[in-house]
Amino acid sequence: MTTVAIVYHSGYGHTTKAAEAVQAGAAAAGAATELIAINAEGNISDAQWASLAAADAIVFGSPTYMGTVSWQFKKFADASSKPWFSQQWKDKIAAGFTNSATMNGDKLSTLHYLFTLSQQHSMIWVGTGLMPANSKAAQRNDINYVGSFSGLMTQSPSDSTPEEGPLPGDLETAKLFGKRIAEVAQKFR
Repeated sequence: MTTVAIVYHSGYGHTTKAAEAVQAGAAAAGAATELIAINAEGNISDAQWASLAAADAIVFGSPTYMGTVSWQFKKFADASSKPWFSQQWKDKIAAGFTNSATMNGDKLSTLHYLFTLSQQHSMIWVGTGLMPANSKAAQRNDINYVGSFSGLMTQSPSDSTPEEGPLPGDLETAKLFGKRIAEVAQKFR
């Protein structure tokens, strides 16, 4: 069975919602999945590092803070130099997602950071594979309304609770993204 690990940091719970939707999509495609939350100090457990080593695909997630990943995610990324040294993640499938309060919020900078991390590890990056909702008839809850190809972008208003954001269309986009990751990982297995 294909395994997909989703390692992410969430400051307020909105990025957790996106991670859970990615997980649901990957599970619906038949993958075994694991959510690995980076804690408030930027750490994960030894067992979680082992899960990343065993996974067929690793999905990276972080909120976009000040145009890039959170410091907690950055600490995790720096700690990944140990598996990097032995190229433990080489040829694994990689993907990434981010959430911020605005439609743009420089989320692409965060996705570029996650992509660069994956390339440092010699991984194989997977984008959304989804066309954007960019016609005059488009509605905010359409699939890929934010219009990202390189990874998943979700948006949660700054004064929303995790129950209010990301919006349903973004979460459905996240599920389709998770499904695509699992399907690509299965092809490379």
